[in-house]
Amino acid sequence: MKTLHVDTGREMRGGQWQMLYLIERLPDDAVLLAPKGSGLFAAARQKGLDVRPLSFAALARSARQTDLVHAHDARAHTLAAVAGGAPLVVSRRVGFPVKSSIASRWKYGRAAMYVAVSRFAAAKLKDAGVPEAKIRVVYDGVPVPPPGRPQPGRVVALASKPVEVPGIPIHLTTDLWQDLSTAIVFVYWSEMEGLGSAALAAMACGVPVIASRVGGLPEIIKHERTGLLIEKDQLAGALRRLLDDPAAALEMGRRGRELVQEKFTVEAMLAATVQAYGEILSC
Repeated sequence: MKTLHVDTGREMRGGQWQMLYLIERLPDDAVLLAPKGSGLFAAARQKGLDVRPLSFAALARSARQTDLVHAHDARAHTLAAVAGGAPLVVSRRVGFPVKSSIASRWKYGRAAMYVAVSRFAAAKLKDAGVPEAKIRVVYDGVPVPPPGRPQPGRVVALASKPVEVPGIPIHLTTDLWQDLSTAIVFVYWSEMEGLGSAALAAMACGVPVIASRVGGLPEIIKHERTGLLIEKDQLAGALRRLLDDPAAALEMGRRGRELVQEKFTVEAMLAATVQAYGEILSC
């Protein structure tokens, strides 16, 4: 099975990491088209993967030389829909509603299947009129590293999703996995979220997550077991609760790590994605 993967992102965000985990493990030939100079292009080349500069001409040509095209972001979806060629699979990672314009309806009618990152994201597709038979939920998968060494009082949040709490230092990270190895709490605040792969990374590291109760986050964070789902005005109290009770924080982290090992591994994501590919190609 030959697969063509298309991504237009310039930075290495959750979706780009998921695609990298996927294509380096696919059992057959996989080709990646990504912007030259992007973080994904560099990371894929470093791993020795078949990555080529993205252009519409390259996409149109390659889409006719493969068994299946997988568009991993919204702009890639548009380009692949226009280019045509092999059956199209589209990843849907965001939680906001699908646009209802004529162009959007045409674009969303072109895919053979949608791979939604959560039940929440899948529901948004169904609300837009995408048939349920064309939607599969495939959760993100993350590596499970060796246990870290949490430091007392060490709170980490993404620099791209900064939070502030008076009196509590919060480290804003640009090197998530490195900083999670020393964190005792991870804060993930978002107004809308398809799933939240950074929260899964924290759980894999045995770090409890304090997160907003939005989008797909409640599908991965079990309130009072692997972390806390809160409203924004509850953040300070939730942080002080876990910082004042490190034993409880460690127990939540342990349960989160177990949940990732049971349900959210890279291997589970790979198996579900390959199954979806097989369904399309068997039709």
